[in-house]
Amino acid sequence: MRPAESIYRASGDVQNGTFRGRWHFSFDSYWDPNHTNFGNLRVLNDDTLSPGAVWPLHPHRQNEVVTYVAAGEFRHEDEHGLGGVLHQGGVQHTTVGSGMYHSEINNRPDVRLRFIQLWFFPEALDLPPSVEQREVDRSERTNRWLPVVSSRHPGALPLRADATVLASSLAYGETIPYELTRGRGLYVYVLEGGPVTVAAERLDALSAAEIRGAGIVDTSAERHAELLLVDVNLSKAMPAK
Repeated sequence: MRPAESIYRASGDVQNGTFRGRWHFSFDSYWDPNHTNFGNLRVLNDDTLSPGAVWPLHPHRQNEVVTYVAAGEFRHEDEHGLGGVLHQGGVQHTTVGSGMYHSEINNRPDVRLRFIQLWFFPEALDLPPSVEQREVDRSERTNRWLPVVSSRHPGALPLRADATVLASSLAYGETIPYELTRGRGLYVYVLEGGPVTVAAERLDALSAAEIRGAGIVDTSAERHAELLLVDVNLSKAMPAK
């Protein structure tokens, strides 16, 4: 269980504004030996940019990156001009692979941007950089687990890592199942709303849980909730050169 108050909070200045973050795993100057990764999921950051704020161009290498827009308008730019604008529920996949400079931008001058960014260990090193994205209407993820980025689901954006990111808009009183298979783990994050009950444990807004084992995992909403579910390979790490 990861209660909301136990998740590290960061804040600081960026170009044209400020950011606030909830960092679930060790990242940048934050180090927690108990939370360095979960299987091949190495980063889950819940970041908010003030109106008009920009994370300026910065480099990355050897990551599979998934960005999920929780509120506002997200704009991505890189040195190749790839990306574009996404709205609430929209999702982007980026292979930074052999190297990429990119920037995250709040496209609105009047409202905050909240986005969830996940990094995964890639299936191989030095992959060619790429960017794909799509808008997702709430109706597509209502009362179901919708795969939005995946190495295994053809209808989702591709992921060059053995993992799947799923989203749900779960209404009051509804229950959705998910089958967890042996050797894999589930990371559940309540973006807003709730509480929800996951595998008989109660999760409030901004709380998370790591689930291991095998069998059907039920998620039930006591009030409407926006959720992310990450299905990971527990044995995967950074590939060797």
